[in-house]
Amino acid sequence: VQLQASGGGLVQAGGSLRLSCTASGRTFNSYRMGWFRQAPGKEREFVAVISWSGSTAYADSVKGRFTISRDNAKNTVYLQMNSLKPEDTAVYYCAASITVNDNRYYNAGSWGQGTQVTVSS
Repeated sequence: VQLQASGGGLVQAGGSLRLSCTASGRTFNSYRMGWFRQAPGKEREFVAVISWSGSTAYADSVKGRFTISRDNAKNTVYLQMNSLKPEDTAVYYCAASITVNDNRYYNAGSWGQGTQVTVSS
């Protein structure tokens, strides 16, 4: 599957952004889709995931502020980010075929290009 992300930008703290990721491939509905992010000097980290049926999971750092959703008819997954903080500044990556192990370590089989999100204080 190929992934194309968009929607990043510069926003003030407390503001909102919505990221979109469109997938190409015949079996989009079967993929667990989601988002990861990587801040400068830090490792990439899991943000949110959504199953084909709509079940979701979030990193503790974004719970209550971010919402992941998907439109299977459009082969698109969204990340609505509200109440943004400077520490949310990162390159955000769309991902597919997301898995999680017993240690709650998330990984993905396919990655899109990143989109920059910058939150100013």
